[in-house]
Amino acid sequence: MRPTFLRLGALVLSMAAAAAAHAAAKFPQEGIWRGEFSVDGDTIPFNFEVQGKDAAGARFTLLNGSRRDNFVVERVSEDTLSVPMNTYDAALVFTVVDGKTLRGEYRDLVPSRNGARNIPFTAEHGKSWRFVEPGKAQPAEVDLSGKWALRQSDQARLRDDNENERDNRRNQVGVFKQQGNELTGVIMTAVGDTRELQGIVQGNRFVLSHFSGPSPRLIKGTVDEDGNLQGVNGSGIYNVVRFEGRRDPNAELADPYQLTFLKDGQKTIDFTFPDLQGRPVSLRDDKYRGKVVIVEVIGTWCPNCTDQTYFLAPWFRQNRHRGVEAVAVAFEQEDSFEYFQKVLGKFKQYFDIQYDIVFGGIADKKVATEKLQGVNYLAAFPTTFIIDRKGEVREIYTGYTGTVTGEYYEQYVARFNALMDELLAEPDPYARTAQDQAEADRAQLVAAH
Repeated sequence: MRPTFLRLGALVLSMAAAAAAHAAAKFPQEGIWRGEFSVDGDTIPFNFEVQGKDAAGARFTLLNGSRRDNFVVERVSEDTLSVPMNTYDAALVFTVVDGKTLRGEYRDLVPSRNGARNIPFTAEHGKSWRFVEPGKAQPAEVDLSGKWALRQSDQARLRDDNENERDNRRNQVGVFKQQGNELTGVIMTAVGDTRELQGIVQGNRFVLSHFSGPSPRLIKGTVDEDGNLQGVNGSGIYNVVRFEGRRDPNAELADPYQLTFLKDGQKTIDFTFPDLQGRPVSLRDDKYRGKVVIVEVIGTWCPNCTDQTYFLAPWFRQNRHRGVEAVAVAFEQEDSFEYFQKVLGKFKQYFDIQYDIVFGGIADKKVATEKLQGVNYLAAFPTTFIIDRKGEVREIYTGYTGTVTGEYYEQYVARFNALMDELLAEPDPYARTAQDQAEADRAQLVAAH
C-alpha cells in the first residue's frame, strides 16, 4: 500500500513540477513586433506578428508590405526559442528577455560556414512602424511612384560573371508605389527580384528593407534636383552595391527567354542524378518518354527559386493528368548527398512537391552548366527548361519574377500556360510505336500457342 502511495505522490509532484516549468517558460506576447538587425554599423528593421501563447501551435509571421511569410516556433529552453526559416537552412534564435523584448540572432545553419554569417537582432513588442515612429517623419519632398531604370555601378559583386551577364545584372528596373511618406516596391534584374520592399521617404531621401527568410536587405538613397536616384543596395550576407537611376516608364530588362541557351546544334539536354532515395533519374527514363517535361534548376538557398516553386508545385498537382512530368535539379550549398537529403526532404514536404527532385551538386553556375549535358551557358538559378514530347527543348526561361512584380508575373504565367497548352496538344510520337509493340506481343503469344 505504502509503495503505491509513494509512487502516486511522486507522480503528482512530477506533474506539478512540469506545470510550474511550463508556467515559467517565457514566450513573446501576441501581436505586432518591430525588430532590428545590426549589420556592419547599419540597422535593418523588420516587422513580424506572433500568434499563440506558447511554441506548440504558435505562428510567427514576417511582414513586408502586402507579403506574409509564416513560420513555426520551436522551444530550445525556458527562455530561448527558435524560428526555422522554412526551406532555408537558417533560423532566428532568440531569448525572451521579457514578454515585450527579444534578443537573438539570425543563424546560418549551413555546416561548412560554422556560424560565420550570424546576424544579431533585438525586437520590441507593440511597434508596427518600420523606420520612423508615427508623427516623427519629415515631409516627403519627392514622389518615387512609377517605374525606374536602374543601373549598378559597383562591379565587385559581378567579377565572376561574363560580360553579357554583367550588363544584364547591372541593368535593373525598380517599380515603386508611394503614399505620403510610405514607400513599397520591388527591384527586378534579368534573373529575379528583391521580393516586396517596404520603407519610407523623408525629404529627398528614401530607405527600404525586406526580410522574409533569406538574409535581410537594406536599400537607401537620395533623389537629386534633376530627379535622378543615387543609392546603395545590400544585406547581411551579400556585398553592398551602388546604383543610380532615372524615372523611365518604358524601362525594360533583358529578355529572360534569351539568356540561357544550348550548345550549337543541340536540341536536347540530358543528365543522370540521384533522387532523394539515391535512385538514378534521367530524362531518358520511361516515365518521361512521350511526355511534356518541365526541368526546374533550383537551390533551396535561392529566394527566387522558392518563389518559382510556389508557382510550379501546385500547377503540377493540378495538371499532371494531362501528360506532363517535372523534375527539379537542385544545386546546393554543400556538395553532399546527405545534406541534399536533409534540405530537399524538407523542401519537398513544405511545398507538397509531387515530381522528382534530384541532386546536381554544389551551387555553382559553371558546375551546373557542365553537368546539364547540352547546355552551353546557364545564366542563373532558377532556370526552367520546357521540353516537348519528342524530348526537344522548346523554351528556356532564366530567373523568376514573383507576384509582387505585377504585370511581369502575369505575363510569365500567361506565356507559360499558353506554351504548355500547345505542347500538350501535340501527339505523342511514341504512342504508335507502343501500339505496334503491343500488337506484336499479341501475335507472338498466339504463335507460341
